[in-house]
Amino acid sequence: MAKLPEDEHPQKAFGWAARDSSGVLSPFKFSRRATGDKDVTFKVLYCGICHSDLHFIKNEWGNASYPVVPGHEFVGEVTEVGNKVKNFKVGDKVGVGCMVGSCLSCNSCENSLENYCPKMILTYGSTYYDGTKTQGGYSNMMVVDEQFVVRIPENMQLDATAPLLCAGVTVYSPLRHFGLDKPGLHIGVVGLGGLGHMAVKFGKAFGVKVTVISTSPNKKDEAVNRLGADAFLVSREPEQIKAALGTMDGIIDTVSAQHAILPLLGLLKSQGKLVLVGLPEKPLELSAFPLVGGRKTVAGSCIGGMKETQEMIDFAAKHGVKADVEVVAMDYVNTAMERLTKSDVRYRFVIDVGNTLKAA
Repeated sequence: MAKLPEDEHPQKAFGWAARDSSGVLSPFKFSRRATGDKDVTFKVLYCGICHSDLHFIKNEWGNASYPVVPGHEFVGEVTEVGNKVKNFKVGDKVGVGCMVGSCLSCNSCENSLENYCPKMILTYGSTYYDGTKTQGGYSNMMVVDEQFVVRIPENMQLDATAPLLCAGVTVYSPLRHFGLDKPGLHIGVVGLGGLGHMAVKFGKAFGVKVTVISTSPNKKDEAVNRLGADAFLVSREPEQIKAALGTMDGIIDTVSAQHAILPLLGLLKSQGKLVLVGLPEKPLELSAFPLVGGRKTVAGSCIGGMKETQEMIDFAAKHGVKADVEVVAMDYVNTAMERLTKSDVRYRFVIDVGNTLKAA
């Protein structure tokens, strides 16, 4: 007979979980494993709400399993470490992103790219090594192998740091990997949401020229005057697109809704790179002609490996990069999800788990 979630492991835990594809979250008792030799256990203080959480709890990708505690960008304070843990101690501020395990032996893992491991274990909705389901950060505590824990520098604001564990590294990684982090380059950022606003901030921290590309003219003031973008381009205005043809070294496309990418290819210089980090549900239309004619690249990128994630956090600490957040209480989470559906957030909801999550 299968054990109840609260009896699977020795450490009692609680959080908010979805029970079915309605996506409605409510208090949930479950359990975490005992702190192993290489584990870090910590109290969760803040957890960002990613659009992926919304997709998953509503089973919009068809891979949900219930009950599920979402949350894959969260920070907290270490309460216990295993006797073989080398890099963390009680009291340290730490964070966890989208993954809590991988095979550690494939080519990707050996090159610090655990995010591309075929056996990557997601922070929630996956099956862990011991056969139990992983549960995420909308919860009071977490137990994670130290390999998948990130150190948070003391000077960082924890609520505004939590989204960096997903949104931040998702844009930082392609900027670095595709060489779009060099001062003097010109990059475009498509979409000005949770990912897009982080791409603008990291781009400016790298010293590149940043143009925001959006369907919403009313976002221009926000993009230029508050976030520091150098220019703003309305993608629905043909004259603006025409004037910007062939001017960009690279484009980070953060949009997950269906949209045309052919006009974006026209904005690139020869040998320019269009990198997709959003996840539209349907295939995008692509023509070979602009690629062949300009030796252009269309690529994808998914979060980042653990070494790169720590590098990103340290870079953010040094350059004062943080997410723009709206901090909410745990019992506001269903309203936050409804608002997220309508893009009614600037730019990331973050749950104040430490102060507002009450035992079920």
